[in-house]
Amino acid sequence: MSEPQATHLKDYLPPAYRVTHTELKFDLAPSATTVTARLHVERHPEREAGLPLRFAGDKLSLVRIAVDGQTLEADEYEVDDEGLTIPSVPERFLLDTEVSIDPAANTALEGLYVSSGMFCTQCEPQGFRRITFYPDRPDVMATFSTTVVGDKTEAPVLLSNGNPVESGELPGGRHFVTWEDPHPKPSYLFALVAGKLEKVEDRFTTMSGRDVTLQIWVEPENLDKTDHAMASLKRAMRWDEETYGREYDLDRFMIVAVNDFNMGAMENKGLNIFNSAAVLTHPQTATDAAFQSVEGIVAHEYFHNWSGNRVTCRDWFQLSLKEGFTVFRDQSFSADINSAPVKRIEDVSFFRTAQFAEDAGPTAHPVRPDHYIEISNFYTLTIYEKGAEIVRMLRHLLGWETFRQGSDLYFARFDGQAVTIEDFVDCMAEVSGLDLSQFMRWYSQAGTPEIDAHGEYDYAKCEYHLRLSQRTPPTPGQAEKQPLHIPVRMGLVGTKSGNDMALTLDGESLGHETVLHLRDTEQTYVFTGIDEAPTPSLLRGFSAPVYLRYPYSREELSFLLTHDADDFNRWDAGQRLTMLALDDLIAAHRNGVEKVMDSRVIDAYRRLLTTETDDKAVLAEMLTLPSEAYIAEQQPMVDVDAIHAARVFVKQSLATALRDEFLAMHEAHRSDEPYAPEPDQIARRRVKNVALEYLMSIEDEEGVALAEAQVDAEDNMTDVRAALTMLVHSSRSDIAEPALKAFGEKWAHDPLVMNQWFTIQVTRPQEDVLERVKYLMAHPLFSLKNPNKVRALIGAFAAQNRVNFHRLDGEGYRLLADVVIELNRLNPEIAARIITPLTRWQRFDEQRQALMKAELERIRAEELSPNVFEMVERALAEA
Repeated sequence: MSEPQATHLKDYLPPAYRVTHTELKFDLAPSATTVTARLHVERHPEREAGLPLRFAGDKLSLVRIAVDGQTLEADEYEVDDEGLTIPSVPERFLLDTEVSIDPAANTALEGLYVSSGMFCTQCEPQGFRRITFYPDRPDVMATFSTTVVGDKTEAPVLLSNGNPVESGELPGGRHFVTWEDPHPKPSYLFALVAGKLEKVEDRFTTMSGRDVTLQIWVEPENLDKTDHAMASLKRAMRWDEETYGREYDLDRFMIVAVNDFNMGAMENKGLNIFNSAAVLTHPQTATDAAFQSVEGIVAHEYFHNWSGNRVTCRDWFQLSLKEGFTVFRDQSFSADINSAPVKRIEDVSFFRTAQFAEDAGPTAHPVRPDHYIEISNFYTLTIYEKGAEIVRMLRHLLGWETFRQGSDLYFARFDGQAVTIEDFVDCMAEVSGLDLSQFMRWYSQAGTPEIDAHGEYDYAKCEYHLRLSQRTPPTPGQAEKQPLHIPVRMGLVGTKSGNDMALTLDGESLGHETVLHLRDTEQTYVFTGIDEAPTPSLLRGFSAPVYLRYPYSREELSFLLTHDADDFNRWDAGQRLTMLALDDLIAAHRNGVEKVMDSRVIDAYRRLLTTETDDKAVLAEMLTLPSEAYIAEQQPMVDVDAIHAARVFVKQSLATALRDEFLAMHEAHRSDEPYAPEPDQIARRRVKNVALEYLMSIEDEEGVALAEAQVDAEDNMTDVRAALTMLVHSSRSDIAEPALKAFGEKWAHDPLVMNQWFTIQVTRPQEDVLERVKYLMAHPLFSLKNPNKVRALIGAFAAQNRVNFHRLDGEGYRLLADVVIELNRLNPEIAARIITPLTRWQRFDEQRQALMKAELERIRAEELSPNVFEMVERALAEA
């Protein structure tokens, strides 16, 4: 098998031919769907005449082909494994094709496939080539007219993009609906859904007075799980109007929930297709986290209507143009709707754990990669989350009002076009007058920048000198790095007063907080008029995606935890303080010496537990220990056993020392009010369950009784899942196993709840968990063909149960490699995503490195899809 070839950004050319209008007809049958296409084709004005036509195609059986109504002879075209070639075509013509495809056999879930008896499409990034021969690239934008024909009994609902313009009955119990989308779009935004669905309908009046029909289509049994998604959609529509001035542009907006889906959701124009896990919620079946996730995902896909659909990316190298900007927009929406500090803490906690790991691994890549083998592999945290952080930095550098002017200019100038990251940043530079040429390096340099900070107070001159230096470590393919333009939001907290101090820099009064522009390798800032020694509060709100190193003492961190005006930095101070204690304990475990808990951490947590605070959601985050994954990212070498032991020791030490305080905290946040996924209730439940988790870590008898009672709660899944997890992860199998069995029997009919049931079991810390994983893989409700099941069981075990996945006999690695090999044949995209824990072998000890590399080499010996091939090759490149 020949090795897949890379595509390079430097080789970009406009297509030789573009499509201006696309007419499609689908005659649906599970194993033999006929797709008839009429494409209005013309030579691209920027390409030379006389070039052959080359359209992509994958797994298509060609039945008929004609140019301008003339059927082509066999020697007038060529079909291979990757598409269709016609050596000679006119400058403008009609291309008619008819192909046959097999949706039922499409386990890759790309193109048109069947999910639970329902026809469904997923075309981003390159799935449309599995539907018909087409220039399947984002810079080919056409209007679409789509006719869907199906069996009235099996597919009573026939949906596609745009507005329905015609429908009718056909012989043989069949019917059709024709849809027209007036907005030019690339093929990756095409969508079709057909099946036995029912809808929940609502209406929204736009700011200009237009009436829009809103529909959520689901299987009949899920109709009662759509209220929250509908409310979230309406909130998102209103927020986008008020915040960005963006109004919806079609007569209807539709969401469809699908059980088998590789992604969370897809922003197809007017017809968003969602993984059912990203749209269905009910208090008895979904947790608070699920409610908040659905709200964010619904908003994200809706916001794409402008940042991705109306203005799209020229090529897939520009993917973060739409995804980074839209993630920033959905994060801002969630922050406005819920608790802004908590949203920032949650996002950064995840980012510093997962994206920093991506930056430090063999698959590190810039936000705009310069090459790829399989574009599906670049739907990464770097593209999405780091891309969002770059947009957030622009907001910091410009200020909100100017940033909004830049976004308005961007949407107005490029509406209906496929553009580049430069086009977006240039709009920001134009409205602000800033030179953002250095800032563009954020898009081209991989890796996580590091800032070393040092501060010194001059008592004689009442000056504070802050020195910042930056560097970005080498990453694969990028040994040398250049300085970046980094916004550092900061303040100085008076050590005596505990308040932010007035800042004066270079004679300019800046108020009590400012954003420093760090552009050079090293810069020093001298603040004058500082009448007492301050403690610096740096990188407030995580104003740039960097590692910040400042030699804070434990006393200084305790001080900031209490006095910093920035909630994010208060939380971060607590995390840093706890990390120092964890570092000591990890070293103690590794050296075989007695572990001793730092009393300053206990004192800090006692203050948190006994000091009244208005924002309970922030309190819950401050009481939560750093995860094992985050701790691992702070270590020069990952010692999974020492990390696990140290974290357990800290949790148990805090629980023992502060037992009464945790009990009081739990009692103070119990409530009998009816469940509602509202910020105040969510915060109270979170604090209550954090307190209970500490008590359960020492299996306090009163805590066990509280957890046991909470499992029996009927009103919300949040409390039930939290308590069940605590019991299953404890040594109390006498209570846990009956509760687990009862939960499984009660919810066996609900796939999404059973996914939670799988995850609870495979993340338990007990040594027998690997056998549990294997047992559950044979469970009748588990299937490797369903991505949600794979993520809930295999993905959760490999990513969340680190101490057992990385066991020294290598059996965890072998299990994951076996799954990857099988998924490579079924669903290469999911196989490439789930292999990630094996690709970071360099961070571990020699014994584990050898075991992980052996499994990667075993995978490499298989006949691999481009998706998995690229991941394995990059992981082993430095072996």
